[in-house]
Amino acid sequence: MSEIYTDKLSQQLDDPARPQEVQRLRRNAVGLMGVLFMTVATAAPITAMLGNVPIAIGSGNGQYAPAGYLVATVILALFAIGYAQMAKYITATGAFYGFISHGLGRVVGMAAGIAVTLTYIVFEAALVGIFAFFCVDLLASASGIQAPWILFALAMLAANGILSYFDISLTAKVLGICLVLEILMLALMASAVLWHGGGPQGLAPESINPLKAFTPAQGVIGANAGIGLFFAFWSWVGFESSAMYGEESRNPKKIIPLATLLAVIGIGVFYVFVSWMAIAGSGPSEAIRLAQDPAQAAEVFYGPTRLYLGEWAVSLFKLLVVTGSFACGMAFHNCASRYIYALGRENLFDCLGRSVGRTHPRHGSPHVASTVQSLIATAIVLAFLAAGKDPYADLYALLAILGTMGILIVQALCAFAVVCYFHLGTRHVAQRHWFKTFLAPLLGGLGMLYVVYLLFANLSFAAGSAAQSLLFKLIPWIVAASFALGAAIALYFRHFDRRKYHIIGSIVMDDERQEP
Repeated sequence: MSEIYTDKLSQQLDDPARPQEVQRLRRNAVGLMGVLFMTVATAAPITAMLGNVPIAIGSGNGQYAPAGYLVATVILALFAIGYAQMAKYITATGAFYGFISHGLGRVVGMAAGIAVTLTYIVFEAALVGIFAFFCVDLLASASGIQAPWILFALAMLAANGILSYFDISLTAKVLGICLVLEILMLALMASAVLWHGGGPQGLAPESINPLKAFTPAQGVIGANAGIGLFFAFWSWVGFESSAMYGEESRNPKKIIPLATLLAVIGIGVFYVFVSWMAIAGSGPSEAIRLAQDPAQAAEVFYGPTRLYLGEWAVSLFKLLVVTGSFACGMAFHNCASRYIYALGRENLFDCLGRSVGRTHPRHGSPHVASTVQSLIATAIVLAFLAAGKDPYADLYALLAILGTMGILIVQALCAFAVVCYFHLGTRHVAQRHWFKTFLAPLLGGLGMLYVVYLLFANLSFAAGSAAQSLLFKLIPWIVAASFALGAAIALYFRHFDRRKYHIIGSIVMDDERQEP
């Protein structure tokens, strides 16, 4: 049976004698490795490398793309240090929603909660698009058959819904298998290049010089290092999802901070190594030439793989790109479901607590929220199909940009929320630390604002051919509207229902009831 627990903040409401009962997710369902698998899967290492590194090389910082990933690792690690400190004291499925509500107040918290829920909703639909695109390409190259992309898209949507309906440990196992295989493939390629001493120009160690991260690609007219840096940061989107599994993990006060730091630093080191070896394997000048042609860009990775491992490895590479995008989409489905559930269980509007705020009586999963997410994602995908849009150039590109814009702004708010939570007022004096709770999150937040600037500065480039569409022009307004809607909801309850207003963002796991 699903557990019922009382949140520790409910005693501060208008009726302390009648604490709010909330259905909770299944406790102790996943351990450290399960949280790591689901966290890293949202970053989709193989998709990030093949999709983002060639763009960074061909139009951004050229052979110094790995240096851009190194700079991104440092900034995101600073953010993660503060984020991990917050996770030690607040365990909530809403993650960003709960953290920002506690640090910056309920109005900003609800604004961020609605915005981040929107981002995860559209992220799944975006990954469905790129998964379908890769499936069509793989089937065509293997058999010559051209299948409609919508068949693969609907299959993925169905699989995500079914797997997320059951115990989260099942999802973690599926994601774990996909993730291990794609990491092994990337590591095998990179290790083969390292073993052979690099390509025609050796290992090109200057590619990882962080001082070169802001240098445009050599010999490329119009190259902008900011593009390379933005696509480097884009490769991490989703790493923050570790905190939303706190209520379902074992010993979350230790597991979630550790998983967050391991994911950010581990992914960063891996990205730097793999992108460096891909450039070294092809040779810096050849990598830049290949990366400027979309039809040949993947050869930055496939070329060294073919040369040092053989054609079989390239075929396996293409297959794992498909499984990697599937794993990423499923991870985002879980994230969206949990945000919908976290907002629903507060029951701010009648019946939400009895619908999307419910958990499955046996599996302890947010099964209703998961079903709602499946329906929304399916509707989005079918809308793009009806409009005759491309699954990659339109569905993936536009929705990924929409989601990234929202998530980056929320990340910046979360970093500043950490500083405020620990350093404003007198409640958390003993937990304050000059670096972990102040300087690290402050620098991380400023770094996030810089990335938001990079996104706006390179918005048309990131959208590619879809930059002329109406949806592209509406993206900033959609993101702004989601923040405005959340703030309006919080302000409404602050003026008309103070009891419900105090519930916003306050439902967290009771420290006293956590199992060791």
